[in-house]
Amino acid sequence: MDLCSPDDLSPPATPPNTSTMSLCRLGRTRPSFSHQPCAIPPTHRSKMDYISKAKSIFQLFDGQYKQLLMTELLNCCDNQLLSQLHTIIAPRLKVDMLRRLPKELSLQILSLLDPLTLAQCASVSSYWHSLLQDDTTWKSLCLKYHYCHRFPVQQRSFRHHFIHRYKIEHAWTQNTGQITHCENDIGSGLVTSLQMDDQYMVVGCDNKRIEVYDSKGKFIRTLRGHEGGVWALQFLRLDNGQHRLISGGCDRQVRVWDLLKGRPVHVLRGHTSTIRCLKVRDSKIAVTGSRDTTLRIWDIEHGTLKHVCTGHQASVRCLEIHGNRVVSGSYDSTARLWDIDTGECLHTFVGHHSQIYAIAFDGTRVVTGSLDSNIRVWSAHSGRCLVVLQGHTSLVGHLQLLKPLDMEPPMLVSGASDGCLRVWDLNDYECKHRISAHDNSITCLQVEGKRILSGGSDGQVKLWDIDTGHLLRPFTLPGKNVWRLQFNDTKAVVILQRLSQPESDVLQTDIELHDFDLE
Repeated sequence: MDLCSPDDLSPPATPPNTSTMSLCRLGRTRPSFSHQPCAIPPTHRSKMDYISKAKSIFQLFDGQYKQLLMTELLNCCDNQLLSQLHTIIAPRLKVDMLRRLPKELSLQILSLLDPLTLAQCASVSSYWHSLLQDDTTWKSLCLKYHYCHRFPVQQRSFRHHFIHRYKIEHAWTQNTGQITHCENDIGSGLVTSLQMDDQYMVVGCDNKRIEVYDSKGKFIRTLRGHEGGVWALQFLRLDNGQHRLISGGCDRQVRVWDLLKGRPVHVLRGHTSTIRCLKVRDSKIAVTGSRDTTLRIWDIEHGTLKHVCTGHQASVRCLEIHGNRVVSGSYDSTARLWDIDTGECLHTFVGHHSQIYAIAFDGTRVVTGSLDSNIRVWSAHSGRCLVVLQGHTSLVGHLQLLKPLDMEPPMLVSGASDGCLRVWDLNDYECKHRISAHDNSITCLQVEGKRILSGGSDGQVKLWDIDTGHLLRPFTLPGKNVWRLQFNDTKAVVILQRLSQPESDVLQTDIELHDFDLE
């Protein structure tokens, strides 16, 4: 019984059973569909009737017979017909996984992908593109990449915020930002201090001058008035939008400036030696530390002295403020905790064997770095030394405590004259990363988010990943010395010395403004 026998143009309603169709059993003799050509009626209607009957019979076959019949039919097709069949079959074989899932589950899957893959997914289909317009996925990504704490109030779309932030991060790591070399005539002078915000950049120098630039690196003015080198400065924005700058230095004077007008508001006198450090708590209070061994707490709103804090036996080298407490580190090898409101010394931290050069304070812990190469962590409540962190082999001159993100432990980053950076976990006091960063002393250091930016007396500036401890890239071309650096989410300022000419011995100061937000 041949399926295409001309004796039977009307096939039975059901396929014959296996007992009457032994020739068609798979694995034995295969039935042929080509030895005896089927007789096709000449009229169009007869052809359509025949196709309909053939289709009905095909639908009654099981999977094996369907496969066998399709194989024989395909063997009868030429390349052109096969190509036409392919255009019909290929789309049917494509399955849109996300379209078949509930939207909430699809969005959850998309939130697990990296940003580059998401960009490719948006081009797959109009449905996938529409899914990626939903803010749910982008909010999850903002949380994953820790972008939510920087979410601007006026920003309504998590999608736009994430893409903007991701472009900035990419510019940081791939060095695709814009560099501006700021005009200056500092020459071979020493830059002692630097601060920037979204409106101003202020540079203090040992030549008695303070240079003021706008946020784009354009020179505004020079502040003159100090009679000696400027060793410390800090400015802040007032509630009315104006800025106050407080500066101190070798002339023993504290000057309060109106930064917009470039004029002094107050000149505060009282220290009997160089002002080595200062910190501003708010628009009303500033604290200064001097080589005369004292701290002075000033009312910078009215230009008056509130308290003189005595107790140190040598120069006060560093300060840090948290709330109404200030800590000080001194060359007498001790640190002290003071009450700003009363001027009272609450604790004296004794334990270092040499001068203290760096201090950090978060309200709970006081951390000190010393010439004895050790770092000590103290309790601000009891005054007790909690731990001695060892590992550096030279003066520890830079400390920064990091605010923990989400469930991450509190961290400390230290930099020393041995050229090393160390990242410490303050839950178990273990060194998480030891980074051989520079060939000589680390001269400046800042940590923000997942980035560490360090400068050394080897003239190098380098960008590091705090999670891995790996070098992301050399940040700029090397110089002779790196004086100061500071950065925020979108910008970085690096001040270093370079030779004025390749074969010259004359040094010049280069102030570089790196902008990574080019929108």
